[in-house]
Amino acid sequence: MATFVLIPGMCHGGWCFDELAEGLRDHGHRAHPLTLTGLSERSHLLTGGVNLETHIQDVTGVLAAADIQDAVLVGHSYGGMVITGVADRMPDRVTALAYVDAMVPGNGDSCWNLVSERERQWYADVVETGYAARPLPFFDARATPHPLASLLQPLRLTGDPARIGRRVYVYAAGWDGESPFTPVYERLRADPSWTTHALAGGHNLMRDAPKDLLKILLDAAEPR
Repeated sequence: MATFVLIPGMCHGGWCFDELAEGLRDHGHRAHPLTLTGLSERSHLLTGGVNLETHIQDVTGVLAAADIQDAVLVGHSYGGMVITGVADRMPDRVTALAYVDAMVPGNGDSCWNLVSERERQWYADVVETGYAARPLPFFDARATPHPLASLLQPLRLTGDPARIGRRVYVYAAGWDGESPFTPVYERLRADPSWTTHALAGGHNLMRDAPKDLLKILLDAAEPR
C-alpha cells in the first residue's frame, strides 16, 4: 500500500483528482488530494504573500501531520513546482515523484521563466487586487484565480532532485495547439533516470485519460 499525495495545477483545487483518488483507493492505496492556499475552497486565504514556498509548506505540513513516510507525490502542471520543492525539503519521506504534464524545475527556476510568452500573457491578466492571475481560457469552470507570487517566485533547492530515485513524467500529447511541456518531455525521454509516458489527451489528463493515468501511477508505486 502506498500513500499518494496529489497536488493540483494552477487555479485548481483537490477536486480535480476526485476520480483518480477513488481509483487509487479502490486498489488499496491511500490518496490525499490537496488544495493549496489561496485556491478553491481555500480562496479566502488569498493574499499577496501567498507564494511558491507557501504551497510547498502546505504539503510538507501534511506529510508531517499525517506522519507520511512513503509518499508518492503527484503534481499536475504547476504542481510540478511544488512536488519538486517538497521532495527537496523532505527527501526521506518521498519514494516517488510523478509529474503529470507538469513543470520540472531546477534550482532558481520559476513558472514564469519555464513557460512560453503565451502563458506569460495569461499570467499577466490579474484580478483587481493584483494578487492573482485569472484562470486560463480552457480551465474547468470551477477554477479560481491563482496566487501570482507563486508563479513568479524562483524555487530554491538545496540538494540534487535525482536523489529521489523513482521519477515519472506523463506527457499530454493531445494539446490544442503547441504544448509548453514538449521540450520537457523530449529532454526527459532521453534521460535513462526517468520513466516517461505520452498519453493521447489534453492537458487535463485526469479527465482525458483517467484509466491510463491510473495504471501509470499504480506502476510508479510498485516496490522496486
